Amino acid sequence: MEKKKITELVGIVVDILMYVILLVQMIYVFTGNILHEVLGVAFFVCLAIHIIIKRKYLLNLWKFGNKSAARKTADIATILLMIVSVVMIVSSMGVSRTLFPHFSFLGYTNLHVYLATTVLVLAVFHGGMKGFIRTEKKKRAAVFIACGCIVSIAVGSFLVPYLNRHFKIVRINHDVVLNGEKVNWQGSKPLVVYFTRVGNTDFKNDVDAVSGASLMLSDGELIGNNQLIAEMIENAVDCDVKAITVTGDKYPSSYGDTVSVAGKELRRKARPDIEPIDVSGYDAVILVYPLWWGTVPMPVAAFLESNDFSGKELYIIATQGSSGYGSSVDDIENMAKGANVHKVISIYCDDIPGSRDKIVKWLKEVTKNKNDATGV
Repeated sequence: MEKKKITELVGIVVDILMYVILLVQMIYVFTGNILHEVLGVAFFVCLAIHIIIKRKYLLNLWKFGNKSAARKTADIATILLMIVSVVMIVSSMGVSRTLFPHFSFLGYTNLHVYLATTVLVLAVFHGGMKGFIRTEKKKRAAVFIACGCIVSIAVGSFLVPYLNRHFKIVRINHDVVLNGEKVNWQGSKPLVVYFTRVGNTDFKNDVDAVSGASLMLSDGELIGNNQLIAEMIENAVDCDVKAITVTGDKYPSSYGDTVSVAGKELRRKARPDIEPIDVSGYDAVILVYPLWWGTVPMPVAAFLESNDFSGKELYIIATQGSSGYGSSVDDIENMAKGANVHKVISIYCDDIPGSRDKIVKWLKEVTKNKNDATGV
């Protein structure tokens, strides 16, 4: 077989592999982290081979000259695909937990997800334009390209989050993720208050089969993400811990139904009845809560508005499946009148089992600031 034909065949195989790997990467919930990272490396090896094979074509991308509109569009898409792919390499190393753990400072989980979706869309458009240029049936090709891009956007923006929420099972070794370095908190002990679905939900017996990103199995026992974070803090410093618990109707077992109920509560500005938590004996309160509809759950709002936070330090830790704090910081400042509100960490749900080091780092910073303020 001629060298040129072998190169073309290798190029076709590599291109197909990249599409397959990218699609498999999108179903992280089923592959797990290690396979996801290994396939990520395989994708970029294939990309490097693709670039080598197509190097002459790539060198001419910037020379638009008298190219047709379709060719120019295809070239621009290819350039964007190359740029986004390089950025995704960096973000992949940043969110790596196994192969590149020392690059975590580059990590931003949501950016990585958005980049992966963008690469998928651009890759589909890139491949579709090749066919568009060659075929005489332009309208049909354009429809196929449009449909492929729409499906790609749907997969990255809706299907993947849905699978992550409804089919992901998180199992942890409680002692391994909980125990670690101790921190000497300066001053009187703080109060850690958390809200989680466990204890506030009527779960079905088979919930462990669809535990989802907001729940996890710790040595076979169902616990909530924020409960684990509160226990991490308790293990690191001398503190008291209390859970926000609703006393009326519990939330439904289904995550989707809980989202719906939470949305209705937010629109009504509901304040569900909760077991009282007295913060009067504490100078500092650490609040751990999930983002629901971009803000605090209404039971958390009930807790904040039922207490006097005048002169107290209120440290907030948000857990989320999207990004940041949403509008929760401003909302908390309005609800916890008189509190000095400090943003601590916004933790992506997948990162919670490995978040103890980040929490300890923050606790050390607070302790150092307290020492500096008192001249110790």
